[in-house]
Amino acid sequence: MNAWILCAIAVLVCMIPCFVLCIRGDAMNRLIGLEAGSVMAAIVLLLLAEGFHREPFADIALTLALLTFGAGLVFARFLERWL
Repeated sequence: MNAWILCAIAVLVCMIPCFVLCIRGDAMNRLIGLEAGSVMAAIVLLLLAEGFHREPFADIALTLALLTFGAGLVFARFLERWL
């Protein structure tokens, strides 16, 4: 276990408030939790790619970052109906 993997575990622990916000918050707070959690998930995947010395895993993190941006926009579009 190296420093990259330990840092990934630390970021995963920091994602717990995002999960709680997605579960227990109102609609706007869920969007905030979704966006913050997805950014942290991409960071965790990049840290794991570096920790395991597997560069192709970084492509998964970049794909997640791009798809999450679109998903946040779609969620915000549906959210504006109730605001």
